[in-house]
Amino acid sequence: MVRAILIAALAATSAALSIKRREATQEELFTIELGPGVTQIVTEEEKWALKNEGKTFIDITNHPNLAYSGSARKATGLAAVAYPSAMTQTSTVKSLISKLSKANLQSELTTFSEFYNRYYQSSYGKESSDWLLSEVEGIISASGAKSASVKPFTHSWTQNSIIATIPGKSASKIIVGAHLDSINGRNRQGRAPGADDDGSGSITILEAMRVLLTDPKIAAGEGANTLEFHWYSGEEAGLLGSTDIFDSYASSGAVIKAMLQQDMTGYGNNPMGVITDRVDSGLTAFIRKVITAYASIGYVDTQCGYGCSDHSSATAAGYPSSFVIESAMDLTSPYIHTDGDTLDRVSYDHMLEHAKLVVGYAYELTLASL
Repeated sequence: MVRAILIAALAATSAALSIKRREATQEELFTIELGPGVTQIVTEEEKWALKNEGKTFIDITNHPNLAYSGSARKATGLAAVAYPSAMTQTSTVKSLISKLSKANLQSELTTFSEFYNRYYQSSYGKESSDWLLSEVEGIISASGAKSASVKPFTHSWTQNSIIATIPGKSASKIIVGAHLDSINGRNRQGRAPGADDDGSGSITILEAMRVLLTDPKIAAGEGANTLEFHWYSGEEAGLLGSTDIFDSYASSGAVIKAMLQQDMTGYGNNPMGVITDRVDSGLTAFIRKVITAYASIGYVDTQCGYGCSDHSSATAAGYPSSFVIESAMDLTSPYIHTDGDTLDRVSYDHMLEHAKLVVGYAYELTLASL
């Protein structure tokens, strides 16, 4: 009897310890993709540790079939686009470029980097996306473009992404993107001004949108294609916002003719870096022509690795994407992901060159028959 009681007691203790052990290990897990078909299951802390080591990846936890759907899309030829062999809107684009304002870039970036951080799970992150949304709304309202609109794209976390739409004669999309979140790699809730990464890209495309809406054809919806501006949340955590958006586009059958990412446009005075990995080669060849025609600092080809920015989400979904960064990768800002990514380390002249690229790319392709 005593033996039976002891055995029962030991069994109960063992069961209790087992339950406690399971409870202790029930930490949320994430599936990240570090290369084509190369996945790893990690905890939140392990994911950020990889980020701090300089590893780039796509968090596919909520989109396990994203790359598969993209491969299927490519197999059917849906992503094949013939881009113009030369610029066809030179006089109009140069006139628009003359309206770009360095003072606007500085003013908007100053406010955007003054948020304590733009971490996608913080209240500051939400406040920053709300502020940016209001700036986009103000630009659209001031332009008088009645068909243009903007809306937040909500996620399962605090900070929203933003999508501004300028309709054209078709629903086929020309997209310009940047990410609006920032991160301090040593303390995710700490100070992270993100002036260059990616405040610079976010404000670069905001100013380009303002100028494009001054064009009567764009404002009146006379472009051949629809033009969209995207600001993505949660890029630093594994392209979270852009995977949500491009997976939803792929699921709904949206047609995207081109996507250009602007992530870090403000550091140094070097030629732009044209990313050549995980991009569409035809679109990238066109981007080189746009830089040559409309910017004055030239470019170099460079690579950034798998999942390095939001264009990778478009690529994974089967859409043609491109990415131009501030310089060759080994010359980009060493201050990103720290509290030292501040305004005094940003060149507004360099941002202006990227804004010229965005205006040229957007106008040429919005009016092109693709």
